[in-house]
Amino acid sequence: MRHFLSTEDWSRPDLQAMIDRARLFRDSPAGDALKGKSVALMFFNPSLRTRSSFDIGVHQLGGHAVVLDARGQTWPVEIEEGAVMDGEPEEHVKEAARVLSRYVDLIAIRCFPKFQDWTAEREDPLIMAYARHATVPVINMETIVHPCQELALMMALQDRLGDVRGKDFLLTWVPHPKPLNTAVANSALLIASKFGMNVRLLIPDEVYRLDERYMSAAERFCAEAGSRLTVTTDPEEGYSGAHAVYGKSWGALPFYGNWDAEAPFRAKGAGFMIDDAKMALTDAGVVSHCLPMRRNVKIADSVVDSDAFLGIEEAENRLHVQKAIMERLIADAGQ
Repeated sequence: MRHFLSTEDWSRPDLQAMIDRARLFRDSPAGDALKGKSVALMFFNPSLRTRSSFDIGVHQLGGHAVVLDARGQTWPVEIEEGAVMDGEPEEHVKEAARVLSRYVDLIAIRCFPKFQDWTAEREDPLIMAYARHATVPVINMETIVHPCQELALMMALQDRLGDVRGKDFLLTWVPHPKPLNTAVANSALLIASKFGMNVRLLIPDEVYRLDERYMSAAERFCAEAGSRLTVTTDPEEGYSGAHAVYGKSWGALPFYGNWDAEAPFRAKGAGFMIDDAKMALTDAGVVSHCLPMRRNVKIADSVVDSDAFLGIEEAENRLHVQKAIMERLIADAGQ
């Protein structure tokens, strides 16, 4: 049985096949891959695009979505092996995952890290526990990576740029009032490198390098594709000649859970907002963001409202690629 937890675990041809299938769903939304089947959508964190697109996608494939607010409307779950359960959790994941698997055909989970201990949280403990104990496929709706967003982004890039191999992709840190999850940045790094793009990581300081797991994976994917990964703190170097720009804010991992100490480094990125002057350095580049997005903090109005902005197409593509993912997992599970 195969889960969809990270694109790192899937080949480029497999991922491309799902993107190609998503384009067919965009042209003809209805299907019957989930006819007579149910999907549990477990949300440990808020959502707008993820919840609506998955719920609608299940319906369009003929299935039934069970939306579970796991923040307070389901039992608190223990995930540690051998735990003495004398605290808040009422149920162990071993029972929760196996029982839910008796009810539904797919389990999708959205659970952000707690911003306490990156050493532990980088192991993605909650969704990995469900994946170990569930007897149906598990889909990652965003944890420390966001693989559904990755496919939506790549679909949008291919629609606008054609074959992306050898094109220059800039992943740039952008300002935000508070530290955020690194999931979308990790994912953008993975998908751009896996699809053969030259990837540039633009950060205000070296402390904003992403986890070595994803940096190493990107280097490996670039080596396999004959492309390259570079890291810079110079916006002019980062933007110059780029074909695609992707903006995202994230917290510096060396200060994980100790964000007050990060403030001086965050201040170095005060001028990193994506604006017309920076986009003028690109090679008529497109620009996107995963949304939600703070206008005139992360990206200037003039850029967001221009034809170069792909954020709306990327968001729409979430519906299509997620249907392709669910169809693929159901088909694989039936073999």
